[in-house]
Amino acid sequence: MNRSLWLAALCFATTPACAGELAEIQAASIDLSGFRGVVYYTNETDGYRVVTTMSNGDTGLPVRFEATLLDGQKVTISVPGKLGEPTRALEVRRLQGKLVLAPPAAPEAIIAAQPNE
Repeated sequence: MNRSLWLAALCFATTPACAGELAEIQAASIDLSGFRGVVYYTNETDGYRVVTTMSNGDTGLPVRFEATLLDGQKVTISVPGKLGEPTRALEVRRLQGKLVLAPPAAPEAIIAAQPNE
């Protein structure tokens, strides 16, 4: 019963988002090409425990995955596109004590940001 109440409270606390900062225990709704779900985190002794639960539409089997992130680490959640369509992705990054959700940087941007050798 307590678990059901906690899950209901979590659902009510969700905010539609695919980019931005997330506070601890604040869930963000995500949608990647019809795969919908929520992301939230808790601050544990070994890092931020990030939990993502998603399903394919309203009738798909839900899938949950977890990652523990230290400052500067990231995890990418992606859904492949159909033939000829791009992959949809969301990057979850712990940065300076904050959890940030954003589309991953394009490879060209990463190369341009690297110092000249």
